[in-house]
Amino acid sequence: MGDAVLARLLAGQEGFVARLAELVACQSVSTDPAYAAGMAQARAWWIARLTAMGFEGARDLAAGGHPAVTARWHGAADAPTLLVYGHYDVQPPDPVEAWTSSPFVLASRDGRLYGRGVSDDKGPSLLAMETLGAFLAEEGRLPFNVTVLLEGEEECGSASLARILDENRDWLRADAVLSADGARWRADLPTMTVATRGNMAMEITLRTAAKDLHSGRYGGVAPNALHAMARLVATLHDAEGNILVEGFEEGAAPVTDEDRAELRKIPYDVAAHDASIGIAPSGRDVAGFLERLWLKPTLDVNGLWGGYTGAGGKTVIPAEAFAKLSMRIVPGQRPKRVAAAVEAHLRRHCPPGATLTVKAARNGSIATAVPGDHKLLLAAEAALEATTGRKPLRVRMGATLPLTDIVSRVLGIDTVMFSFATADEDFHAPDENWRESAMPEGFAAWVALVRKFGAGR
Repeated sequence: MGDAVLARLLAGQEGFVARLAELVACQSVSTDPAYAAGMAQARAWWIARLTAMGFEGARDLAAGGHPAVTARWHGAADAPTLLVYGHYDVQPPDPVEAWTSSPFVLASRDGRLYGRGVSDDKGPSLLAMETLGAFLAEEGRLPFNVTVLLEGEEECGSASLARILDENRDWLRADAVLSADGARWRADLPTMTVATRGNMAMEITLRTAAKDLHSGRYGGVAPNALHAMARLVATLHDAEGNILVEGFEEGAAPVTDEDRAELRKIPYDVAAHDASIGIAPSGRDVAGFLERLWLKPTLDVNGLWGGYTGAGGKTVIPAEAFAKLSMRIVPGQRPKRVAAAVEAHLRRHCPPGATLTVKAARNGSIATAVPGDHKLLLAAEAALEATTGRKPLRVRMGATLPLTDIVSRVLGIDTVMFSFATADEDFHAPDENWRESAMPEGFAAWVALVRKFGAGR
């Protein structure tokens, strides 16, 4: 006999896609105040949908920034409580002209759905919530308690999430977080992401003169801020990309031979990866590639600008240059300590006569990991094995989910990621997409997870 909840979800996929289209149409860009109406529309959509599915107390939780949306079902006496997480905000659609179809109109092409936020994180979040709702519709209950938390600031740094958690502790108290965000590594290999890197960011300004200058009248005698900035950021790495900042890796957990042996067991085609993103072949083996991607910290220049960048030419010597830097950090590193090391390096190498201003992010995030014996992790792995026929590999993520650090610090609980987005779906880029196959695969796995965690409590 088949599973009635899963059958309900599979039969209702057309309606699911229609609801996803409504959600994608909500232009919920959190970083740009011009999209405030779209943010409010998305919150209202979620509150109505969660209420319709049988959750109670659906409402906003505000703490000075974009509110989160919450609701819950707490009808399982003496059972654990999971905080089921997703986010409703999305990245800006720019450059809009690079999209094949309108970013806020869901489109289907060649087995994929296209639209801003469809993969990160509206599709995976809706899949999770609709699965829980299907249990309520079909069986009238869940085997454990659920509190929903849909964040509105994930794409702009989760600035008020800690306050939301702190100010609503009683409502949000749970035994663990089950996240619909996080993205699976590959569609062809069952995996569970068990660790993430942390992050830190800063913006630097370099001033070399009181104002922009005419390049004919002052060329050769006045310093050029862009030239100075280029030389300054070039001091951060050697020719092989190794970080040259003194103290940058202080406290970082060393990569062991055992770590490298585990990495060598993971099947991965490094050459195909390099070709897929249009870079020259790195020549790295799997262990070397994954060590850099998951276990080593990074320091990157994300933006570099100054002077004239409009159409045509303008013969000026820029007085100011700007750069944005980001750091991915590993266990043992602390964001503020890393930022201090980078700032000290920049000041040591600042060109004579130039003025350097550094503005670092307020907190940053530390690297996090799920304990290997966590009951929710084991249930999620069992669910994937049951639905794919293959035991999932445990992998890490080079990226950062601010959530994992914040809920650990504020609520003292771990986060298990169970997302059915995939890393190659161009989230944050034009033509963001989501595999249509993620719906039946995700529904089956979420149903299995609910049953296995519920049975194992």
